[in-house]
Amino acid sequence: MTDPLRIVLLFSDTGGGHRSAAEAIAEAVELEFPARFETRLVDVFKAYAPTPLNQSPALYPEMMRRPQIMGLAYRLSNGHQRGRVLTAVTWPYVRRAAQRLVSEMPADAFVSVHPLFIAPVLKALGPMRPPFVTVVTDIVSTHALWYHHQADVCFVPTAAALDRALACGLLPEQVRLVGLPVADRFCRPAGDQDALLRELDWPKDRPTVLVVGGGEGMGPLYETARALARGGGSFALAVVAGRNETLRRRLEAAHWDVPTTIYGFERRMPEMMRAATLLVSKAGPGTITEAMNAGLPMVLYSYLPGQEEGNAAYVVETGAGLWAPGPEATAAAVRRWLARPADIDRASRAARAAARPQAAREIARWLASRIEARTPALAPLAAATSPSA
Repeated sequence: MTDPLRIVLLFSDTGGGHRSAAEAIAEAVELEFPARFETRLVDVFKAYAPTPLNQSPALYPEMMRRPQIMGLAYRLSNGHQRGRVLTAVTWPYVRRAAQRLVSEMPADAFVSVHPLFIAPVLKALGPMRPPFVTVVTDIVSTHALWYHHQADVCFVPTAAALDRALACGLLPEQVRLVGLPVADRFCRPAGDQDALLRELDWPKDRPTVLVVGGGEGMGPLYETARALARGGGSFALAVVAGRNETLRRRLEAAHWDVPTTIYGFERRMPEMMRAATLLVSKAGPGTITEAMNAGLPMVLYSYLPGQEEGNAAYVVETGAGLWAPGPEATAAAVRRWLARPADIDRASRAARAAARPQAAREIARWLASRIEARTPALAPLAAATSPSA
């Protein structure tokens, strides 16, 4: 029996759901082709980047507390020509790290779900290389560094990202619109609503509003939840603080005017999204994608300057949600929507219409077909996985 072929997925825990996207693709490869491929996830910053870049994952939560600085850096570096200059200037600094990565991680295909790794790894691989794929994990406001002309294919989540890819010089045949890859558990049918409510111990006699701030519990989550509950009402709150233990303790210590359950980091987010009536969230790409897959209408209260700026408008344009920045505006929007169930139903249908739950599996099938084309011994795989044009 031959060894499984290897797919290396390049990511880093620096926001944007990079790890989640990489894990979703690895999961889809195994679901579609059990035991045929070995997938290796590599946190490039942590494992290979020179100092101080190797501290980026640890510093990221603190950096996010200064969103305006992050937004400025994003805007100053974002541009087709500026991106080329940036990668040329930084190449001497990262060259050894990139060369060590490709030497220590031989692969039959590389997948980058982070824009900063694309140019250095492509340069380190050289012209005689395996397939190299980029998977854009920002849904609308996408940085120019995502779009490298030497990538074999660039998978994008939205039509806006596709247009941006073409504007940055990619050829139409290099770009595939598939959606944003998320874990398979976020891509399943809605299921039995009553059973989900029982499992979560949520009330059946009133709608539940799910309030989240990403895995790190970022943004004005406390103030937003407090504004939602102020004055009571015929609804319940489920507030997810993520890994932010300080925020969780603060939420648990508060008095609530509506039935409220506080959670830390949760593995049951798919079930929560399918059981909830509304989602209140910052405009993170992964959360938006997961909510659309669940048909869950959204009220968005904040975004990170830069890569999340276009997300709120995208959700509003699809009809899947509302943009209501600030705790009081968010609370008012939620109460208006709860008073109009027909509007919620329309938004739920719009969310499902915009969803692309097969994204990870489409990427997995493309990878299998391209690897097979380079590996004649896998000929039977080609007929089953030939990607569409």
